[in-house]
Amino acid sequence: MFIQTEATPNPATLKFLPGKVVLEQGTADFRDADSARQASPLAGRLFDIPGVIGVFFGFDFITVTKNDGDWQHLKPAILGTIMEHFMSSQPVMATPDQGLDRDFDGEFYDKADEEIVATIKELLETRVRPAVAQDGGDITFRGYEKGTVYLNMKGACAGCPSSTATLKHGIQNLLHHFIPEVQHVEQSI
Repeated sequence: MFIQTEATPNPATLKFLPGKVVLEQGTADFRDADSARQASPLAGRLFDIPGVIGVFFGFDFITVTKNDGDWQHLKPAILGTIMEHFMSSQPVMATPDQGLDRDFDGEFYDKADEEIVATIKELLETRVRPAVAQDGGDITFRGYEKGTVYLNMKGACAGCPSSTATLKHGIQNLLHHFIPEVQHVEQSI
């Protein structure tokens, strides 16, 4: 098994491509060892590596975030853990739906704005999310209120130094171009 790695715009996050499907549907974002161990044998094992503080699963990639240390020292342990896991044929998630991020959880917007929200979601799905997945992350819709779109950034995007520029100059400009009612884009907490 050959696992490729790619740098991401976030220097604290590295993208791992195992050459296999990681998650058939959705994404899973783990920010602490306890939730990771409950939901995913693989994420739990990755958190056992000293220095790992975040694990994100996409369709065909895994991003790992470190708090300190050098990738030169962490990368071999992470590669070994991912390889062992996939060679063992264990599932990535403990149960199929456990830990998966749902795009519709906690959304808020006024019923009168349904058409605007539908267009926002379509643009995010077709133009934004594929590009962000290339960088090892994901962005999902959380809400729309008074001209402001609220998005949730995950994986390599969470805590990335360029995330503000991505939101303000990339996504905000794109959405405003197609939907003049969109005036601002903010990260949802």
